[in-house]
Amino acid sequence: MPRFSHTIASHTYQFSSLKDLLAKASPPRSGDVLAGVAAASAQERVAAQLALADVPLLTFLNEAPVPYEDDEVTRLIIDSHDRAAFAPLSHLCVGDFRDWLLDDATDTAALSRVAAGITPEMAAAVSKLMRLQDLVLMARKCRVVTAFRNTLGLEGRLSARLQPNHPTDDATGIAASILDGLMLGSGDAVIGINPATDNVAQVVSLLHLLDAVIDQYRIPTQSCVLTHVTNTLEAIRRGAPVDLVFQSVAGTEAANRSFGIDLSLLAEGQAAALSLGRGTVGRNVMYFETGQGSALSAGAHHGMDQQTCEARAYAVARAYQPLLVNSVVGFIGPEYLYDGKQIMRAGLEDHFCAKLLGLPMGCDVCYTNHAEADQDDMDALLTMLGVAGCNFIMGVPGADDIMLGYQSTSFHDALYARRVLGLRAAPEFEAWLARMHITDGQGRLNGALAPAFQAALGRLPP
Repeated sequence: MPRFSHTIASHTYQFSSLKDLLAKASPPRSGDVLAGVAAASAQERVAAQLALADVPLLTFLNEAPVPYEDDEVTRLIIDSHDRAAFAPLSHLCVGDFRDWLLDDATDTAALSRVAAGITPEMAAAVSKLMRLQDLVLMARKCRVVTAFRNTLGLEGRLSARLQPNHPTDDATGIAASILDGLMLGSGDAVIGINPATDNVAQVVSLLHLLDAVIDQYRIPTQSCVLTHVTNTLEAIRRGAPVDLVFQSVAGTEAANRSFGIDLSLLAEGQAAALSLGRGTVGRNVMYFETGQGSALSAGAHHGMDQQTCEARAYAVARAYQPLLVNSVVGFIGPEYLYDGKQIMRAGLEDHFCAKLLGLPMGCDVCYTNHAEADQDDMDALLTMLGVAGCNFIMGVPGADDIMLGYQSTSFHDALYARRVLGLRAAPEFEAWLARMHITDGQGRLNGALAPAFQAALGRLPP
């Protein structure tokens, strides 16, 4: 007899395992239908959510969706679980946990104390019982602060990654995009390039380019070339100026293996970056990206729904004290998140779950051109994430990444979110913008090219 069931009217819905229950309780998304794990009807989904609400949180410590002996991510989750931090929650079921999270008495300090005791599956489970406003309200209570050359995640701040990608890695084109972004107040999270030519020599060249810009203008930010961790390790061995080590991560050992990584390789990357001592105000040196559907696309989801699998990726990320983590929420495509409604839900789920687990979470508010979504959907998600206290978003010239071929958020979008929500850039970066005369004393753009940049442009050949 299945352990999990709920009766609606005269029909009893039964769920074969905790993994099956989590999948059936998940709000609709195309990836779960593709994987064959989604609820067959809205009524079955509600039955699963009601059954899930009665599951004790202790159950998640005893029933892993991927067996302990088969998966190093499961072993990481179980072995690193903090029983003392979990103690205040240990008597709760999932529904009670939701009520506790939404209680006004549960503040930022209380959430910080229990973060290490919450497993990804617990976070995923409680998110499935929440409306969008619940996900926003709860995430807003979480505050995760990290630092390298500036301080990110502080109350009332919203940072932006300056993403100057170029289809041929042309130095002039990249430099123009960096100038554009800096003049519009982007770049405090990181100046980060996805290389078009992913070989070590090109990575090293791009790292030197970014380092020269940051050094020349004394910008209190960090650089990153978003290449495979093995390339970054080789770049470090060649003496390249590496600030952050980047890697995409997923929620199962098999999915991470499809990325060419395991946990020991991530630890090696972290140790190598720390050994360089390039941070000035902090030592968070890792940058991770995730996204719902990555494990399914690799055939490595083990029958899990994609949101639970995504939450497990956050356990991988938090083991390495990252400076930045973000979900590239709509990047994989409509096979996994079909339209703007599903992308919005997923983005808010990802942000909430990661913040609850203690991660400095941002979001690439994005979609591919074959998804049933448009920039209006992204405006709505961007605004909700800003209200929810998202640590950072992307700044892409014109919101159109000409190298990766997808739609994201622009430098102007970051300005919009800061203006309407009363948010500001990271404090060290904000002070630099004023020193450079990019902004005035009230943080408003001056509207003229900064004098230092005018001088640099004047030295270019006609």
